[in-house]
Amino acid sequence: MSEAAAILHVRDLCASYDRSQVLFGVSVTAPRRGAIAVLGRNGAGKTTLMRAIVGEVAAGGGDIVFDGRDATHLPTERRVRLGVGYVPQEQGVFGRLSVRENLEVGAAAAGDRKAIDSVLAIFPKLAQRLGQPAATLSGGERKMLAISRALLSKPKLLLLDEPTEGVWIGVIEEIAERLRALVKEMAIVLVEQHLDLALSVAEYAYVLDSGRVALEGRSASVRNDPRLLQHLAP
Repeated sequence: MSEAAAILHVRDLCASYDRSQVLFGVSVTAPRRGAIAVLGRNGAGKTTLMRAIVGEVAAGGGDIVFDGRDATHLPTERRVRLGVGYVPQEQGVFGRLSVRENLEVGAAAAGDRKAIDSVLAIFPKLAQRLGQPAATLSGGERKMLAISRALLSKPKLLLLDEPTEGVWIGVIEEIAERLRALVKEMAIVLVEQHLDLALSVAEYAYVLDSGRVALEGRSASVRNDPRLLQHLAP
């Protein structure tokens, strides 16, 4: 993919926690509009890759180019200001605050309180829960709220780590439908254990195994590759 067509180039990225190396020369590319999926079993390095892209984990080698700019050593807040949004796998909301207050915090940070209406249009269920403490929401509603808070910063690139983890099956397709709409407007890097969802949202997929890209290609090709289950099996 050309520099102009891509918003993110991760090249030969290495990353470690203390002395334990997790990523070994990982390279991924994301288009300016559309999604890529990052697949792999638990411990393959998917979350570390996301944290390295947003700057929460330092690169131990390689480089990260975002929107034509070398972001390899930029602090997280600079990357966010440049247009990187991140919804982590773990709790992404303030449980003691109401839905409205969570959104107001996100809108205040972005400097655009009017944007709340736009994210409520994407996830209308939240409009019915505005006065409710976030901790009392269902798992799916908390995920919707976390995504909405990230969208308030108007990111060019949205990193989603397991957006359907702990979500009731009836809500998974609703989240998938919203993601299919969002990829028409922005870039998304999607880490997801729900294989069908990931490959229906993303046009291209990378499969990590032991911190390396073991398989990649267009989603239909990866889905039909006999090596896929080998790399996903526990």
